[in-house]
Amino acid sequence: MKYSCQNFNLFLIEPQSPASSLREGNNMKNSEYGRICKASGLDSSRKQIQFADDMQEFTKFPTKTGRRSLSRSISQSSTDSYSSAASYTDSSDDEVSPREKQQTNSKGSSNFCVKNIKQAEFGRREIEIAEQDMSALISLRKRAQGEKPLAGAKIVGCTHITAQTAVLIETLCALGAQCRWSACNIYSTQNEVAAALAEAGVAVFAWKGESEDDFWWCIDRCVSTDGWQPNMILDDGGDLTHWVYKKYPNVFKKIRGIVEESVTGVHRLYQLSKAGKLCVPAMNVNDSVTKQKFDNLYCCRESILDGLKRTTDVMFGGKQVVVCGYGEVGKGCCAALKALGAIVYITEIDPICALQACMDGFRVVKLNEVIRQVDVVITCTGNKNVVTREHLDRMKNSCIVCNMGHSNTEIDVTSLRTPELTWERVRSQVDHVIWPDGKRVVLLAEGRLLNLSCSTVPTFVLSITATTQALALIELYNAPEGRYKQDVYLLPKKMDEYVASLHLPSFDAHLTELTDDQAKYLGLNKNGPFKPNYYRY
Repeated sequence: MKYSCQNFNLFLIEPQSPASSLREGNNMKNSEYGRICKASGLDSSRKQIQFADDMQEFTKFPTKTGRRSLSRSISQSSTDSYSSAASYTDSSDDEVSPREKQQTNSKGSSNFCVKNIKQAEFGRREIEIAEQDMSALISLRKRAQGEKPLAGAKIVGCTHITAQTAVLIETLCALGAQCRWSACNIYSTQNEVAAALAEAGVAVFAWKGESEDDFWWCIDRCVSTDGWQPNMILDDGGDLTHWVYKKYPNVFKKIRGIVEESVTGVHRLYQLSKAGKLCVPAMNVNDSVTKQKFDNLYCCRESILDGLKRTTDVMFGGKQVVVCGYGEVGKGCCAALKALGAIVYITEIDPICALQACMDGFRVVKLNEVIRQVDVVITCTGNKNVVTREHLDRMKNSCIVCNMGHSNTEIDVTSLRTPELTWERVRSQVDHVIWPDGKRVVLLAEGRLLNLSCSTVPTFVLSITATTQALALIELYNAPEGRYKQDVYLLPKKMDEYVASLHLPSFDAHLTELTDDQAKYLGLNKNGPFKPNYYRY
């Protein structure tokens, strides 16, 4: 029988004397501070910290090289993912490309390419931590693994490789699928997690800091292998789908469907469909309610601050920020920045989104109108050349520029790689681009996705997206012939509601049930779906 988704304590700080009293050699018991201590019942005879000596030390500024080394050492703990496992990597490890290493897991397999397979144990702990906040996906795994609804599925995936996506990959394997995986972003891979997956037998080809050539090589290794041909694609950004179309078009003869979760990737799919070149059904997960309203909005609302804080230590109160795009990602970013006291401007092309921004209390402007005065520029449009070289030339000194969209096309980074501009790496994923007059622009993650490149994202929200992806794969793989044509489809409403219901127990939430009379009055099935497909949440 075919499986169908549709069925289924305070710290006490010791008082210390003012530095000036110490420099003048005043006796503590005779000083004003001593009288205060005596009146307060505090012991002023305790040995005090020698501020005078400390101040002399602080005036000894490090050399430029020293400062840069300090920046890098700080960044190791503050800007890398908390799960970066830096202490697990030898100093020589970064000098050798994973493509040049001969590595095998404990089972003797070398069908993978990761930074360091020795990090697997640490990565496994990261995955186990993620599982604790992904109870809905684990619940789906337990419910369906007996039936193995993905038995025979050979899934090739290209997504961010983090502890959360590892839970998804292992869920797919538990449901019967074979998986080969690469990363959709050269900076977002958690190396220890990739190692854990490789140790578990997943053919994963990814590491943090890949070159462009490495990126496409990893995708190619997933698709092109002797004796294994994929029949399902799970993509994030469309790069994997593009590569298969370009290099291995015959693979699509066996592909049953594509599941895509990003704005960029979905846009590419619709372009293929419009041109009559989409030769398999595709599921648009990005525009499902459970992705759009939760991952895009709530995830970005929290992770934008995490990424900016880790990389720049910026204080947002009073800062002027322009956010390009007021879709769900833009809405999340703006809400977080406004809550911390930032002055936020919006740029928009869509009058509906622009009106929403106005009603939410933001001023809608053109980028040229505010580019000279803003402290931070954030793009989240899914478009290209939103921030051009002309904009970058007009920015104030120390302006921070970053991207919250999937692709690195929104900021024209290529235009900055010219002889008259100097690039200085000051932290991991943080570059100062220096103009001839000394002006610096702070560019984060080289214009790539900020939150996953420079910080982490909330596990619970990713559970919602991952569960949606898993159900979409199951649906496409098990759908009877003829249900889906060679077109792009939205996730069935009933499936969206099922994903949401799986996550409600985490909040001890209790749904009200319709009576028969109420259901008849509304013309609904008591078990849903409760909204028509055209409903806007």
